[in-house]
Amino acid sequence: MYPRISDFINDVFGTQYEWPIMSYGFFLSLAFLLAAFVVRSELKRKERQGLIHARTIESKPEETNWLEFFLNLAIGFILAYKIMFILFNYSLFQEDPQAVLLSLKGYWLAGIIGAAIMGFMNLKQQKKQNSKHEINVIQPYQQTASLILIAAVSGIIGAKIFHQLENWDTFVKDPVAELLSFDGLTFYGGLITAAFFVAWFGEKQKINWRHMGDVVAPALILAYGVGRIGCQVAGDGDWGIVNTAPMPEWLSFLPQWVWTYDYPNNVLGQGIPIPGCEGQYCFRLATTVFPTPIYETSMSLIIFAVLLLLRKIVRIPGQLFAIYLVFNGIERGLIEQIRVNNLMHFLGMEITQAQLISTILIGLGLVLFCYFQFFSPQIKRTYA
Repeated sequence: MYPRISDFINDVFGTQYEWPIMSYGFFLSLAFLLAAFVVRSELKRKERQGLIHARTIESKPEETNWLEFFLNLAIGFILAYKIMFILFNYSLFQEDPQAVLLSLKGYWLAGIIGAAIMGFMNLKQQKKQNSKHEINVIQPYQQTASLILIAAVSGIIGAKIFHQLENWDTFVKDPVAELLSFDGLTFYGGLITAAFFVAWFGEKQKINWRHMGDVVAPALILAYGVGRIGCQVAGDGDWGIVNTAPMPEWLSFLPQWVWTYDYPNNVLGQGIPIPGCEGQYCFRLATTVFPTPIYETSMSLIIFAVLLLLRKIVRIPGQLFAIYLVFNGIERGLIEQIRVNNLMHFLGMEITQAQLISTILIGLGLVLFCYFQFFSPQIKRTYA
């Protein structure tokens, strides 16, 4: 396992770098970048088809936006406050970047200077803009960055909330530490909240939610698959149940770690010590388990390819997103059979939160697909 990107580079090239770039964070960022590329491409495609349109915005001279000004003050303060601390305490940041970033440690003077600079620049920019009277044409694909940012922030918040609901006992013991930690993110919580806010943003941009759903469907499953690479590389606990069975003959062409793995140097520090290992990440699981992130990445990439094909075949807006919900629910429902997760009691059954939600998503996807097909008034049909 490679908790940090530099661990991988050092292993391959025999170097001794120590970069404070965590592997999971790297792949999470890569997932958002790839999702942005797909969303941008799909928005352009739908605009070429005449299904969504550019908006015309008339900007008039206005008074100073004080909310924007104070927001820039806050951003400038936080950035300078933290960056200066990191520069003068880089060894601490290398050792545990998350702890440094989420702590209250920083330099007040640097923060005040940073706030003053950002505030001055914002006032200067507002003065320049407020003196103009312009008519701007905003293309749908130009909103990609805002769309991804809204999805990311709302998704992380939702994922955190659902995780705390699933692990309420741990949250009650230390709520502050749990809320500030990036550990423990429930995918479905992120999906539900992000879907709501993305649909809301789309409507504000005059993009019907059904078209917006079709736009983000391939991006969602691609980002999920890439994110799971980060889970596998870092060993963040998203592994499966114990698997000591011999590898099936029909899988013999694959390496052993595809079938069962003990996650050495996992980022959580779980398991037993690794003899001769020195450093922060020197543990491996006592018993090998199913490497479920590998399976989820594989299934996600297959679903992504299928959705790319279907987007030019399925012509009723919203149905591609409905298909995504069904595929997503099936994928997660299957993986939950061999994945470590917390059980909950529901209608006399012991199931995981993900199993319950995945079942709901399959049903919802089927209902939406049929509704769009037979009962929903047609907005505009898509064309290849």
